[in-house]
Amino acid sequence: MGALLLVMPVVAHAEASLHQPFSAMLAKYVVPINPVTSADGDAASQGISSKGTSTQVNYAGFKSSQTELAAYLKSLSTVSQDTFDRWDKNTQLAFLINAYNAYTIDLILTRYPDLTSIRDIGGFFSSPWKQEFAVLLGKKRSLDDIEHGLIREKGVYKEPRIHFAVNCASIGCPALREEAYVGAKLDEQLEQQTVRFLSDNSRNYYDGNTLHISKIFSWYKEDFEMKWRDSSSLNGFLAHYGSALSFNDGKSLDNDDIKAIMSGNSEIEFLDYNWALNDQE
Repeated sequence: MGALLLVMPVVAHAEASLHQPFSAMLAKYVVPINPVTSADGDAASQGISSKGTSTQVNYAGFKSSQTELAAYLKSLSTVSQDTFDRWDKNTQLAFLINAYNAYTIDLILTRYPDLTSIRDIGGFFSSPWKQEFAVLLGKKRSLDDIEHGLIREKGVYKEPRIHFAVNCASIGCPALREEAYVGAKLDEQLEQQTVRFLSDNSRNYYDGNTLHISKIFSWYKEDFEMKWRDSSSLNGFLAHYGSALSFNDGKSLDNDDIKAIMSGNSEIEFLDYNWALNDQE
C-alpha cells in the first residue's frame, strides 16, 4: 500500500505534464458562449462554468499552432499499451477523451477553412469518423475506434457522462472544454460538463409537458440506461440532473416537473442535430 501511495503522485504529475500542452491550447482557443439563464442559479451552483453553457472553437488559432498540436499528438502516440494498462480507470479515460478531442481538431485542420461541417471531410463511402489516421496505443485508429471501441467499450468505464466531454466539432455537440481532462479531477470535470450541457436551453429544454432534448440521448440511449448512481434509465438520468434543466424561457423546473420526468409522465422529443462547424464567429 505504501508503494502504491508513492506511485500515485508520480503518475498524476506525469499525466498533468502529458496533457499540459493541449490544456494550454484549449485555454487559448476555446471561447465560452451562451451565459447561464437559469432563474435561480441552480446550474451555476452545481459547478457549471460561469462563463457559458457552450463554447466556440478558434480553429484559425489552432491552425497557427499546428506544430504544438502535432507535438502533443506525437506524445500521445508514444504511450504504450502496457503503460496505459497500469493507469487507473480515470487516468485512462481522461487520456482517451483528450485523444479523441485533439485528433478531431487535427482532422478539421486538414480542410480548414474550406469546410462548413466535419461531414464535409471524406465522401459518401468515407465517413470522417471511419478514417484511420490517429496513432494511439500501438495502432492507427479512426475516431470511431477511439469513441466506440475504447471510450465506450462495454463493461470497462461504464460512464454515460463521456458524451458531454467528447466533441465532434459541431454546434450540436456539448461544449469543448477549455482545459484538458486529467484523471485526478475527471469526475468533477465530467459533472461540470453534464450540468453545463443540460443547462443549455438552446439544446435541451422543457415546454409544457414535453422535454425537448439533444439527439445524443437517442443515439446513445443504451449508455444512459446502464446502472449509474441512482439511475438505470434515460428518464432517471435526466431527472438526476433535473435542477440543471429549464424551460425555454430560462425558468427552472420545479419538483413536480422533475417527478414527471422520473416517472415517465413527461413526453420526450429529440431535437434535430446541428452539424455546422463550431467555429468562432
